[in-house]
Amino acid sequence: MEPNALKAAISTGLLSFPVTDFDTAGNFEPKGYRRRLEWLAPYGATALFAGGGTGEFFSLAPDEYSDVVKTAVETCKDKVPIIAGTGYGTRQAIQYAQEAERLGAAGLLVLPHYLVEADSEGISRHVAAICKSVKIGVIVYNRGVCRLGPDHLARLAEQCPNLIGYKDGIGDLELMVAVRRKMGDRFSYLGGLPTAEFFAAPYKAMGVPVYSSAVFNFIPRTAMDFYRAITADDTATWTKILDDFFMPYSAIRNRRPGYAVSIIKAGVRLVGYDAGPVRTPLVDCSEEEHKMLKTLIDKMGPQ
Repeated sequence: MEPNALKAAISTGLLSFPVTDFDTAGNFEPKGYRRRLEWLAPYGATALFAGGGTGEFFSLAPDEYSDVVKTAVETCKDKVPIIAGTGYGTRQAIQYAQEAERLGAAGLLVLPHYLVEADSEGISRHVAAICKSVKIGVIVYNRGVCRLGPDHLARLAEQCPNLIGYKDGIGDLELMVAVRRKMGDRFSYLGGLPTAEFFAAPYKAMGVPVYSSAVFNFIPRTAMDFYRAITADDTATWTKILDDFFMPYSAIRNRRPGYAVSIIKAGVRLVGYDAGPVRTPLVDCSEEEHKMLKTLIDKMGPQ
């Protein structure tokens, strides 16, 4: 997919990060992954991220990464674009990026580099090297140790025509406004805070109408209903879903660090698309938490 075509595609609509399926031995299980992608594809997500944060990119071995991206691309061909995660140090990120391009991914999401703190100049060089290693579109994810401001992003945009997106996972509204005002329509802007639905309304107000929904993994109809309500300024609908589902859901998610992934795997298990356990250092939700989540899912009705 040509970078500007991907930019246009992700400038509207809802995005999501499918979880990655593991069997009881902890190995990638493509059959279940494919089955869930086939279930989710018709619901109308603009793009799906293979091997993203919710997809446990950080725990995938290189050969597994290839299998995950290949399975997603083949399953969703002609249905929905697949954006592959990439990350870690620059050389390793380039290897992942080029492999994703070879396998037919429509674009890349540059996840925060691993562990070491770096200044904006070093991070800019890292992102530029990844962009220049491929021809497909690239989205940079401002989160954790990756924090780029408007001036560095402007220089990156000049150097890298295929840098087409900016995803915010920090939640610094002043920074987000500054980036949006500086860069105008040069990027597609994506909300990427955990449980992005909480921030959908204020982000839309500042010109960031698109976000990625993790709960789309297991309540896709509700996720789309919420997105459409936000888009239509249907406050009554989106606030009701917020009160009925997202508020109690976040109380479960906040019980333990890492539950932002674990609770999604609990959700897909409860709706009949079991993706297996999370990998350490994450831990799965407890039986009690599964029961609490099931009550919330049931309240949302058939999906």
